[in-house]
Amino acid sequence: MNHTVQQGTKPAGSIMAAVLSLTLGTFAFGMTEFVIMGLLTNVAQDLNISIASAGQLITGYALGVAIGGPIMTVFTLRMPRKQLLCALLVIFIAGNALAALAPSYSVLMVARVLTSLAHGTFFGVSSVIAAGLVSPEKRASAIALMYMGLTVANIIGVPLGTYIGQQYGWHSTFGIVSVLGFLVVAGILLFVPKVPHNRKVSIGKELRIFGNKQVLLAFFVTVFGFGGVFTAFTYIDPLLQEITGFSEQYVTGILILFGIGMTVGNLVGGKLADWRLMPALIACLGFLAVMLFIFFFAVDNKVMSVITIFIWGIASFLIVPGLQMRIMDMAKDAPTMASTANQSAFNLGNAGGAIIGGLAVNGIGLHHVPWIAAIVTIGGLALTAISYRLELKQAGETA
Repeated sequence: MNHTVQQGTKPAGSIMAAVLSLTLGTFAFGMTEFVIMGLLTNVAQDLNISIASAGQLITGYALGVAIGGPIMTVFTLRMPRKQLLCALLVIFIAGNALAALAPSYSVLMVARVLTSLAHGTFFGVSSVIAAGLVSPEKRASAIALMYMGLTVANIIGVPLGTYIGQQYGWHSTFGIVSVLGFLVVAGILLFVPKVPHNRKVSIGKELRIFGNKQVLLAFFVTVFGFGGVFTAFTYIDPLLQEITGFSEQYVTGILILFGIGMTVGNLVGGKLADWRLMPALIACLGFLAVMLFIFFFAVDNKVMSVITIFIWGIASFLIVPGLQMRIMDMAKDAPTMASTANQSAFNLGNAGGAIIGGLAVNGIGLHHVPWIAAIVTIGGLALTAISYRLELKQAGETA
């Protein structure tokens, strides 16, 4: 099945415009996913629910991505890719518009889950298109540029959306995000080329990738590798306030610094993955585990904790382009399904990391969360080493 675009016939400017249109899409999805974190108190007060109930809006979205993404991909396999992106954005716009008008908690939850159904497939299809727009040696960098929208959403979109929601009501934030969806549709219609697509693709063939040992290993590398990030990041606010001693007003700035680090790491990680994918992924996962261990010691000191958090931000997204490329490489016959399933893996890592971190907080204490997070990441590192060893062994046998 040919998912590539003949990039040689298109000028570099048009390729960049196409990838940036996809980047704007990941920005929009990233903003709608994470902005609720800054609005939980406002939502809880307005809808007369507990903070814990409001927090389920985050869980509902994550589960919608994890479960809904692969299902949505199955039902849209035969749809032309550009048309599919626009259809997914219609769901995105409708979901956020419903959230903007939601009169109750139940309606808001439905709106969040509806929006989440488009998330995984949008990222999956966008990854395949971005990689197909460029020459093979630049695929990971193109995916990294597409993912940059997600990191920039945490630097600009989430703080801005939180401020708007606090000043004008949380409904207004979702209304603005819905309008942003129309801008993404316009960019895709104008700049993203039509991608050759086999409408006779077999659903069975797509699903058979989950019987591939290397695909499953790549899936669990993402769950554990990125799960380590969220084991600690979920509890970054209480860590900084209760352990480091920062007041609440400084935490937002530190989180923005973390987001800047994520953006830097994402772009550098793309270059490294293009250079040598598996050695780079092993090195980056090792670096992430080391930074999480260092954070365990640095969290007691304000200056060292800020420096460590910035470098940890870099390390946390150094691995993302490589994780996405690995699963696409291991599922060449079904890259869209594999890429979408990897979004499920990211979200399972997020949810699982939060659970593990919570168990650590309740068991041995908040201070120990960073080194527990490092252990989770080492699990991903071990699986990566196993996968690479199998690949080298197979290459040796077929040589």
